[in-house]
Amino acid sequence: MKPMGTIPRDFQVDPLQIGGRDAAHWAAVAGDTPLFVYDMAVVRDRIARFRAAFSSLDLHYAIKANPFAPLLATMAPLVDGLDVASGGELALALAVKPGARISFAGPGKRDDELVFAIRSGVTINLESAGEAARALAIGERHGLTPRLAIRVNPELELRGSGMRMGGRASPFGIDADRAAAVARHVIDAGADWRGFHIFAGSQALDPQAIIETQAETLALAGRLADAVGVMPPLVNLGGGFGIPYFPGEVPLEVGIIGNALAEGLENRAPGLKDTRFAIELGRWLVGEAGVYLTRVVDRKESRGETFLVTDGGMNHQLAASGNLGTVVKRNYPVTIATAAPNAPTETVSVVGPLCTPLDRLADRVTLPVADVGDLVAVFMAGAYGLSASPFAFLGHTPPHELLVGQSEHS
Repeated sequence: MKPMGTIPRDFQVDPLQIGGRDAAHWAAVAGDTPLFVYDMAVVRDRIARFRAAFSSLDLHYAIKANPFAPLLATMAPLVDGLDVASGGELALALAVKPGARISFAGPGKRDDELVFAIRSGVTINLESAGEAARALAIGERHGLTPRLAIRVNPELELRGSGMRMGGRASPFGIDADRAAAVARHVIDAGADWRGFHIFAGSQALDPQAIIETQAETLALAGRLADAVGVMPPLVNLGGGFGIPYFPGEVPLEVGIIGNALAEGLENRAPGLKDTRFAIELGRWLVGEAGVYLTRVVDRKESRGETFLVTDGGMNHQLAASGNLGTVVKRNYPVTIATAAPNAPTETVSVVGPLCTPLDRLADRVTLPVADVGDLVAVFMAGAYGLSASPFAFLGHTPPHELLVGQSEHS
């Protein structure tokens, strides 16, 4: 038997309830399995926690975490901005938020994407001097003033983060020692200067590491502002807030981080006196709100092990299978959604329908006894789920997606 992560406390289990209804209800609403169910009440709770901890900061949602259109539409009025990383994401964002409230990051932006962003009044977070030159040329060619910010590749890195974005050579951002010169160039060229985007890492669960990184980021922004000689209207401090996927991990205490950042902002450099600050979050807002439901289509025994074979797997939940940047396979929290209270348990592996041994949603975990027709629930499925998975692989039926709890009072 292997351990698994802890089911988020937002969900009642034994039996599982999502948005006040059982899993079988949502499978019937969708008409079939597999499906993702996102509980908007959980997202609202995370937004409220952020507002309480960071009352003076803007909240941006990084839609790469989950671009499901109904979720975006419901979140849009609750956040201050949307951050996108492609022309496709930009189109989704513009359907629910004006261009002035959208920023566009990511290396390798095509010219047609830059044209789209500039025409839409979107802030482009420049990733290189070459991208700056292209954006300025496009603006001049079309008679438009581009809104430009500098994404900085900082010398610092977010300690303990699952994905480090700073402190090394990188395709992301302009190296910190070159950022001021590029900023000065775009200002002198007549661009609408929007500030800095400084992102050091993601999926961190150590509050002290985040506090230290934010303090260093504030100091770096102050030095850059002095070097440029123009106050940045906005500094996006990045995000990095993690969620507890695996055994032994605990939820992040954002109140501690907010108190430390408030103190840092009180003592910020004079060049940042009138600057607004934002934190950009994705998985922390939506990751714990999602549950992936997949149905057992076969139960088999092989050489002393029991396998529950389901109708969905890594083609929809690549991260849960351990194949999205995880070095060691560890188990997400999983349960049998349709199990009766106090049902007997057994040790099983939950595997999907794909023709690869990599398609394993849970490896030798203790679950209530299940049979064909039962529903398996995989938690932590609200971020980097369907859109980050190879859902076209082998041509299986695409999963359904449902947003529940859209009303604040539902």
